[in-house]
Order: sequence, then structure tokens, then C-alpha cells
Amino acid sequence: MIAPFGKRRERLLQLRELRRAGEGPASLPQQTCPACEHELAQDELVHNLHVCPHCGHHLRIGAHDRLASVLDAGSFREFEAKMASSDPLGFPDYAEKVRTLRKNTGLSDALVCGWGSIDGTRVAVAVLDTSFLMGSMGAVVGEKLTRLIERAGKKKCPLIVFSASGGARMQEGIISLMQMAKTSAAIERFSGAGGLFISVMTNPAMGGVTASFASLGDIMLAEPGALIGFAGPRVIEQTIGESLPKGFQRAEFQLSHGFIDAVVPRGRMRAQLSRLLMLHGFGGVARGSQK
Repeated sequence: MIAPFGKRRERLLQLRELRRAGEGPASLPQQTCPACEHELAQDELVHNLHVCPHCGHHLRIGAHDRLASVLDAGSFREFEAKMASSDPLGFPDYAEKVRTLRKNTGLSDALVCGWGSIDGTRVAVAVLDTSFLMGSMGAVVGEKLTRLIERAGKKKCPLIVFSASGGARMQEGIISLMQMAKTSAAIERFSGAGGLFISVMTNPAMGGVTASFASLGDIMLAEPGALIGFAGPRVIEQTIGESLPKGFQRAEFQLSHGFIDAVVPRGRMRAQLSRLLMLHGFGGVARGSQK
């Protein structure tokens, strides 16, 4: 279920009503837009899908917020929710950091995946969450995503993946890099069997994630302003000793150079996905099984 978002939204609405009735705090917690520096009320941000109403900047959102913004209410069924890393390399402080993140975020790792529906059409969906080690891809992320892809293939179900990641997880070394080949091979088998894969890149989509499954979509979408690439702009500038064009690696730049198919604002993403599913013959009737 996608209860975390719903509960938080309900609580914010309750606080707002109390404030209006004079029984609650004078103001709700605020957040500063990193782009235009306007102060943004949390309740209004939730209603606006965490997009700044002043400049349109898309703030980062968690996996469950993302799912709630695109899926039919109550349709999400998560699987492999408890799969967790075993710290394969014994990397210093890694196990403790992961335990702390699990407690603070409520996630077992950086990827949330399962079945859901969009306007009644069954989809297999995965979302990377930057609050968990910057959405980095380790063994758990690679395994969960591969299992999702394989289940989608068996059920002839469309696959939608939202990427938000700094890349491969350095604490798992070569094991994390192996996930690039593993997930890419799974996508190749899925596509070879006629599966539809819609890849959605959000800010940031970098490193080994972009260099593997995220760039293999049949349809490539991105949110406005999303940073998309392998190495970051500063690393590239330092390497080549030259200044880069304005907006380099941003979604709009990638669209103009043919790397993605469309830049879709968050508020229109659900409608765009629904339209694409219908155009590919999946609209109208829910398909696939939750098993």
C-alpha cells in the first residue's frame, strides 16, 4: 500500500484546518526552494506534488510519494520489501549506516517495487529513493529490479522504472558494478519478448544507473531540470579543461540531443503514462496478476 504519503497528507490537512480554526500552530513547517529561494509551506508543497509554485522547480520526493502521484489509489502491492544488504565486502561503517537508514527512512534499501495500476491498467513499477544512500545501486537494488523485470515478462505487463540515483554503490565495489550487466541483461530479455519498458529519469539520474537499465527504455521520459548523465559536469570540466554549455546534462539538453523522448512535468506524468500505455494497447482493462 502507499499509506505513508496518504497519512502525511492527511496529517498536514488536519494541521491546516486546526490553524484556520485558531487551535493549531500559527504556521506549518516551511521549506526553501533551492532554485528561487521562496519559502514554501509543506501542506501546499504536498498538494503541488513538491513542485515550487513560483518557479516550477521539481524538488526531490520519496519513493512512496512518487508512487502515490502516478498510481491508482490503493493499487500498489509491494514485494521483496524486506530484502536487505548483507554488507558483502565488510566495508567500514557500512552495516551501521544501512541500519540507521532503514530506521530513519522505513525502507529496506534504495528501491521500492511491485504491482500497481494506472487508470485501471496493471503495471510493474519500481522507484529509486535518494534518501537511501542517494538511491545508489547495490546488490539488493539489482536483485529486486531484476525480479520485477522477470515477473513483468511472465505476466506480459508493462514496466515503468523511475530512476533517481547517484550511481553504483561504492560500498559494495565490484558487486554493485555487476548489477549494471545483470539488470541490462534482464531488460534485454524482457524487450526481446515484446515487453514495454518506460524509463523515467528524475533528478539526479547519474553513474551506473544511467549507464545501464535507465537508458534502455523503449520510451525515455524525464522530469524538468533533471540532471542526467554518467560523470557529473564538474568532473567532466576538470577532465577536459573546458567550460561546458549552459544546462549541460539537464533534461532539456538531453531532449534537444535526442537522448530522451520527452520532458514531462510531475503534475502531468500520470496522464502521460496513461496515454502511452493506451497507445501501446494496454489501456482500458487491467492486465496481469498481483501474484
